[in-house]
Amino acid sequence: MKRLDSEESLTLIEAVVKQSQQANEQLVTTQGTHRSQAVEAMADALKDAFDEILEANTLDLETAREMAVPDLILEWLKLTPKRLETAIQILDSLVTIADPIQQVSHAPYPLDPAQTYCQRIPLGVITLIYESLPELSAIMAGLCIKTGNSLVLRGGTEASHSNETIVSALQTALENSQMPSQALQILPCDQGVSVQDLVQQEPYINLVIPYGRPSLVQETARVANVPILRTAIGNCYLYWSTSGSAERVKQVIVDSHASEPDPVNAIEKVLIHRNIKASVLINLFHSLQEKGFRLRGDESLVQQYDQYLSPVQDQEWSQSYIDKVVAFQMVDDLSSAIAWINRHSSGHADCIISESYRETRQFAQTVDSALVYINASPRFFRYAANGDSIFLGVSNQKGYRRGLIGLEALTTFKQVVQGN
Repeated sequence: MKRLDSEESLTLIEAVVKQSQQANEQLVTTQGTHRSQAVEAMADALKDAFDEILEANTLDLETAREMAVPDLILEWLKLTPKRLETAIQILDSLVTIADPIQQVSHAPYPLDPAQTYCQRIPLGVITLIYESLPELSAIMAGLCIKTGNSLVLRGGTEASHSNETIVSALQTALENSQMPSQALQILPCDQGVSVQDLVQQEPYINLVIPYGRPSLVQETARVANVPILRTAIGNCYLYWSTSGSAERVKQVIVDSHASEPDPVNAIEKVLIHRNIKASVLINLFHSLQEKGFRLRGDESLVQQYDQYLSPVQDQEWSQSYIDKVVAFQMVDDLSSAIAWINRHSSGHADCIISESYRETRQFAQTVDSALVYINASPRFFRYAANGDSIFLGVSNQKGYRRGLIGLEALTTFKQVVQGN
């Protein structure tokens, strides 16, 4: 397919975002029941196109292998029947969730004699820029239609056939539901559409969500002139106190890496109190190696346990592995651990294993993270079977939104003052 030059790319982007804004003007006036019916139709469309989507994904995988795409991206790209079924289940669950739009709450400042309240409304046009993970196009489309937002997708070249097949099915469902068809659009990544031009469409795009490796998120944020909701993957820390159970530490590490396909909250760094016994450490290292983890450590640990650990480079403490790799470091006490975490962690999910209330309280209050886990696995669930919450990912930024990215993150408030 012919690649677009810079002028053609910009012209295409401007046309798409303008159409999305126009579609959103229609979408915001639709009833919640109508939007839920459209999401239900989208789920049905994926069921009908199930085999076609998997065939398109097989083509993407074959092409990606020929292009020597990294193993991580191949794993994210692989759309197994289970992963596609999960995406369909998420859409089905969105249908049953109460309409998040038009919810009314009391304003924090009543103005006498007027009545003051807050009303939840859509953001407008949202752009998702993502690597591989083709099921995200369906999940994000469901979240956006449910909240009355238009969506512009810009996926990676490696997933072009999968993404286009999924979006085509969803667009047909929207048209059959009498919804504005241009409320969901995808830009042809294989034609060289510029990400920089896309994230500078300030009059039309209300939020950009970059989803993928840290390099993608950082570069998108660097060039954008529209609001960015940063996502985060990996480089989560665990502090192991002297009162903490070694078995619990092992369980948390292993479980945190089990979310599929992207281990968003995987524990990749462990800070160990110096008084933890050597025999206990050896048992942990041995157990993790048996489960396929590659282990690294600071200089002092490597000298003592070189049969288990390889040296870690200084810059790695602030970087995500996004792999089954865990690095260990000794610390003197809880305060040292908290200071290290606040300096090096990605800041979106950090954990403590301790039986001390004082320690867990101090950790929860002073660790600068969006999510704090106490004696619990930070494993990420995009859709928890025992609840009705659905999340795209986790944001570690302070400002617009911090923490889990769900329906509420795609809305804002309008404050209304009604006089007599």
